[in-house]
Amino acid sequence: MPWCCKFMGCWNKVQGTGWLYPTILLCIFGFFSLMRPSEPFLVPYLAGPDKNLTTDQITNKILPIWTYSYLVMLFPVFLATDYLRYKPIIILQGICFIISWLLLLFAQGVLAMQFLEFVYGTGSATEIAYYAYIYSVISSEHYQKVTSYCRSITLVGYTVASVLAQVLVSVGNVSYYYLNAISLASVSVAFLTSLLLPMPSRSMFFHRKDEAVKFDVPPSVEDLNAESESPGPQSNVHRKTSSQPSVASDESVSQYKDKGLLKVLLQLWSDFKECYSSPQLLTWSIWWALATCGYNQIVNYIQVLWDHIEPSENAMVYNGGVEAAGALLGAATSFAVGYVKLDWEVWGELALGIFSAVNSAALYTMDQVDNIWVCYAMYVVFKASYVLLITIATFQIASNMSMERYALLFGINTFIALALQTILTVIVVDSRGLGLDIITQFLIYGSYFAVIAGMFLIRGICVIVQNKCKRKRQITSEITEETASPSGNETDISERF
Repeated sequence: MPWCCKFMGCWNKVQGTGWLYPTILLCIFGFFSLMRPSEPFLVPYLAGPDKNLTTDQITNKILPIWTYSYLVMLFPVFLATDYLRYKPIIILQGICFIISWLLLLFAQGVLAMQFLEFVYGTGSATEIAYYAYIYSVISSEHYQKVTSYCRSITLVGYTVASVLAQVLVSVGNVSYYYLNAISLASVSVAFLTSLLLPMPSRSMFFHRKDEAVKFDVPPSVEDLNAESESPGPQSNVHRKTSSQPSVASDESVSQYKDKGLLKVLLQLWSDFKECYSSPQLLTWSIWWALATCGYNQIVNYIQVLWDHIEPSENAMVYNGGVEAAGALLGAATSFAVGYVKLDWEVWGELALGIFSAVNSAALYTMDQVDNIWVCYAMYVVFKASYVLLITIATFQIASNMSMERYALLFGINTFIALALQTILTVIVVDSRGLGLDIITQFLIYGSYFAVIAGMFLIRGICVIVQNKCKRKRQITSEITEETASPSGNETDISERF
């Protein structure tokens, strides 16, 4: 068939393109891995007749497991991601999501749902491999383009899933069970796509391009003889390119691997100190960790608050539409911030404080009102504000360091955020801690963002005042130098103003 031949010819051309083939597969994977229409209705599904769990069981015993497993698995997954060169971890993510939705469909009881949250937390920890994979298979001139494609397609997948879920529930009266079946099919497509990804030949730490010249492997006897027989410039070349096996090859390989692991750990420590030695990067990272902790907590428990204000068994639920609206508004604000001409080094911290105050006000409003529509609106505002700020923070951090250090900083900031979230969960949510009701929890979360806002408002005002004083001193110093200079004249001074 002619059209089949044309399609295969086009696909072969795509595969021959260095960056286009993996980019298409990554976009397909990203779309289907987030095209999960059941997620906006998770709590109504668990509390409904399919699972018949109580709100206290969901809030205090099941949902906290995701936070704990995410924290525990993040660091080992981070190292395994680099050591195994990304693709196996992306495949693992697909497997974790498939297991999660199989459990959602067919498992029963609190213990089964806790295991589900553990598997899903492991899958969440593997998400770092998705973006790190980009930088291992394409050249640096395509970084910005491919990153924007992948981030955009995941947002599209999430939005399509939310809209589809709302339409199916509101118009088609489809049960939540079938939404989970659609999600299972979608993550299965993502898993199959991950199998087609090309295997990277290098990684950021364990498998660098220049790895062979970083470690000194003892030369063989033949290499030494060749060097002694032909002294001169060519002897060094022969020694570097020789592939003859040495007598102590096994020992050399062992020492090579040991040095490689030690080198990676030392490089990680050196990069860690370098990343946080900059006051600006440290400030943005502190906000990133604190705000991400609060954001994850809100997203994890917002459905419980909605179900408390307007029980799903008594009224139509619009969780999917709200999530879609939040994602779209967040995308719009993130896109718009790229066109804002502002000195973020001066005004950035004040912006962090102002929008953190907006988040705090939105959470207080959600906590105090009994109107579900006001609660929906405040959640959209909260989510859009966070997405806006995290976009600015990501840009500011990424523009001041290499991709390797950015990946490390991303992992460390995420780990700190999860550690803080774990502490917050153990104290506030977990039944072994205070086990507070959902209204009291959101009062605490609002206060948490109020503290963040206070910290960065004060810091932002101080930075602006210091910058103005610095500029004033600089102008005064320049005027003094001009007037004191013998060669200076009035014309030169007037031209400066």
